[in-house]
Parts: sequence; C-alpha cells; structure tokens
Amino acid sequence: MNIYLHVEVSIRELDSKILLAVLAASKGHQVIISDLNTLKKGLFNGLLSPGIFHTKSLTPNDEKMGIHQALVNNGFKITSIDEEGGLLEQGYSGFAKIRYSEESIKQASAIFGWGDEDTDSLKKIYSKHSDKIYKTGSPRVDLWRSNFSKYWNSQQMNLSKPFLLVSSNLYLANFQKPFFEWGGFKSIKFKKGKNFFQTDPMLFKKQFFNVAEDYHKLVSFIEAINHLANLNRGFDIVLRPHPLENVEAWKKYLYGIPNVHVIREGSINSWVNNAFAVMHNSCTTALEATVSKKPLVTYIPFKQEHAWEIPNKLGYQVYSLEDLSATVNRLFDESKSIENKDHDDKLPKILSEKLYIDNNELAAEKMIKIWESINTNFVSSNLIKFQWYLKIMNLQNLLRKAPSYPKFPALNKKNISEKINSLKSILGINQNFECKILSDRTILIKKV
Repeated sequence: MNIYLHVEVSIRELDSKILLAVLAASKGHQVIISDLNTLKKGLFNGLLSPGIFHTKSLTPNDEKMGIHQALVNNGFKITSIDEEGGLLEQGYSGFAKIRYSEESIKQASAIFGWGDEDTDSLKKIYSKHSDKIYKTGSPRVDLWRSNFSKYWNSQQMNLSKPFLLVSSNLYLANFQKPFFEWGGFKSIKFKKGKNFFQTDPMLFKKQFFNVAEDYHKLVSFIEAINHLANLNRGFDIVLRPHPLENVEAWKKYLYGIPNVHVIREGSINSWVNNAFAVMHNSCTTALEATVSKKPLVTYIPFKQEHAWEIPNKLGYQVYSLEDLSATVNRLFDESKSIENKDHDDKLPKILSEKLYIDNNELAAEKMIKIWESINTNFVSSNLIKFQWYLKIMNLQNLLRKAPSYPKFPALNKKNISEKINSLKSILGINQNFECKILSDRTILIKKV
C-alpha cells in the first residue's frame, strides 16, 4: 500500500509521522512523508500512484476540498486526524463546526479522534458519517508516553546545565505578522467571511481584548524569566516559542539575562523530556508534560479573562514571583534525587476525556489497521522519476530565490536515520528499511 503523510509544521508533526511510517513500513507498506505542495506536484503529475493520503485537517476551505476531491476522483483514500486537536477548548462542538463540514467529511474515508470528546462530538454533529469516525488516539500522544523517553533522551540538547523549559503560547502578542494580517481560522478576515461577528456582536471586541491580555502576559513572563535567572540554584532556562511566534522578538526581549536560551529547533517533545521541569500558561505542552510525568509549573501572574482553563488546571499553580522561584528551585533540587520515583499512571479527568491512551496498542497501530481495511491495492510509484522531478523543482526554486519554508525546514538524512533506528529499537522491529531523502522536505521509508 502507498501511504502519503502530509506534514505542515514539522517541529510539531514530523516525529509522529515517522512513527507511523516505521510501523507501516514494517508491515510492507511504502510511505512518503512530505509537505502539501510537494505531494501535490507528485500526485497530480501522475508520478505517485493511488493510496492513502493522510492529511493534518479537513478544514472546509475551497482550495483544500478541491485538492481532496481531485485525489478521490483519481482513486486515493483521504484520512485525517486534526493536528490542532481542540485540546485546549472546553468542549469540542465549536471546533468541530469550524474544522469540519458535511462536505469535507464526505470526501474522507476515515477520521481519527484524539479521545472520547472529539470522537463523540464528531459522531453526533456529523451523524451521517459516524461509521468513518474512529477513536484511535493520536500518534503524537504515543510519543509522550514513558516507553518512548529513550527516543527523546537520545537527542542532543547542547546545554551543559540542567534546564527549566518555559513553553510560550503567546503568538497573539508575538505573532510573525501584525494582528490585522493574521491568516487561518482565528483571524478577523476568516470570522467576517463566516459571519461570526453577526452571530456574536461582542466577538470583534473580544479579539482585541484577547490580544491585549497576551501582551500583559508577555511582560509578566519576561519579568518571571528575569527573576528566575537571577535567583536560581544553578540551572539554565530555555524559552521555547510557539511555532507562530517571532523568535527574534523573544531574543530581544530576553537579551542580557544570564543563562537564558531562546530555542525553537527540534521537536518540543525532546525539550520536555530533557528538562527538569516545564513552566507554561495556557499551553498544549502542559498536556504533554502531564502525560510524560514531567513536573509542571503553571504560572498565573494575574487574573485572566481569556486563558485556556484546561492546561491551566494542571501541575503546580503559582501566582507570584516569590512562589514561582520557590517552586521551581524546589523541583530542581528534587530532580537530583527522584529520577526513579514511581508516578501515578492515571490521567487527570480533564485530560482523560481529551486523550485516549490504550496501554495495549499504540494509536499509530490502530490507524494503520484502519488504512489496511480501506485500501489494499498497491501499484508502485515511479520514484526515480519523482525524485528527478523534485530535483528540478529545487533547482528552479534556487534560481528564482524562492523564500524558505519556516514551517518545514530542510531535512537532514543523518538525523532522520537516527530517529528511525531509535524507533525500531524501542518497538522491537528487526527488518531492514530503506530511508531515502527525495528532497529537502520529502522522505521515503520502506522495507528492503
């Protein structure tokens, strides 16, 4: 079976796609991981044969639905798990109505849910398609589990001291573009187009109030990092910006503060697993840290009207700089002596509704079984011709000095091979694989 895995934001999605690819390749399937533009070129030029096209969302915009319909017409099967997940939302129905539609679900052969909440909501709202909606869990959550800690611990952090990870979710105040230029389903342009402001007249103002609160939080986090840097007991601080944030802005805000590093390279998972503790406010990383049994500090420096309640109910909640430094320093001291401490494996109730974790089977394994049930045909793709086509595309991009693609930076074969070998070791897979980098954003993985 041919499997095509669409990656949009590589630091968020690539490792889980490699997990899927390794497991699928071990069963004899041929997997290509790439960005949407590259996959489109191969699929619509007849270089890639029909198979499973697994995408990161079924958002009902005209361009995306047009691509999916063309694929369906040519014999492909569309599947998806929404990478945004709605994990920070109270409830899922609002998210489900924005990220899906009757038409976009109709095009898909299978939709995978992170847990009870999203699966049940989708089945209720789109009841005509309930038989194609499956509660599998997410491969990203697979990688949060303790049995994958060796996978993340093997990745080099290049830091000489233990570190506190500060995970930022402040893109409203620190977006790469001005507020009025935002894209995506949270933008004013999108909501005006969908008549959201007519339905809720206060929503337009709320957009601005939300951004204003994030600026307040941004200043509070700068103050907190400065406070911790000057009162800590020998650790570094790593500030990890959200993928949509302006990294250079953070470097300027924190310039001159000792032992502070602003780093967005690599997957967030590796930083979570190698930190002695994680600090956040309203961040998805809080869910990951909780599943990974990593000490979590939720810093709430003022009364917030627009915070995400679910992540902010997790971990140690602190409300002042004094409590923050006391809590973080205590966790640092404890980290030196409790490495083998047993943890309760039971998730908090607010997470167990969001995340499905089957201790007997990975979410990735469940998804592959469903792929196998809906597509058993296999016609080999013209991979040599596809690779040459990608080389020509790359040369054309160089000649016209095409802009870089920050969501999916160039792949490194050595790094990808190390990830594959690490997963094979953890999963007990002994087969030999071919791993080929077909372009700077395209990976082929198959069994030899």
